Amino acid sequence: MHSVLDNYLGIHAQALALEAQRTDVLAANLANVDTPNYKARDMDFKAALAAASGQGDASSLTLTTTQPTDLTSAGTLAGAAGGAGAAAAGGATGSATGGADGAAASPAYLKYRVPLAPALDGNTVDEQLEQSAFAENSVRYQASLAFLNTKLRDLLTAIGSS
Repeated sequence: MHSVLDNYLGIHAQALALEAQRTDVLAANLANVDTPNYKARDMDFKAALAAASGQGDASSLTLTTTQPTDLTSAGTLAGAAGGAGAAAAGGATGSATGGADGAAASPAYLKYRVPLAPALDGNTVDEQLEQSAFAENSVRYQASLAFLNTKLRDLLTAIGSS
């Protein structure tokens, strides 16, 4: 059950916690850029945030196709019965199972990153992609923090004026 404060702050408190967890995952990827056979991980942030906010599974939305040549959400052709899926786009995350590798996120939301160009030693970390994702996540974290700071400052102003 959500408190009045949770309702006032909205989804940003959960987003801040998930962004911190994603920072840990991305930092682990960067720390292991030269580790043989290390598999890069990332968080399915949209699904994790939907679950944390109680909005259900983000993948529960259905994709409507209009032509037999349209791709379904599973990556198969709409006209094909159980055909092979299309190749994943660069930077997308593949499905994976396993532990959280030290992150507090649920293993269901941690995915192995599909490498753009796999290394000969089996490492799938793309340093530039990881640095870009880390920088983007840092900006999102700062934005959520600034928004929460503003909301709490407004609340303190409202309490002080009464």
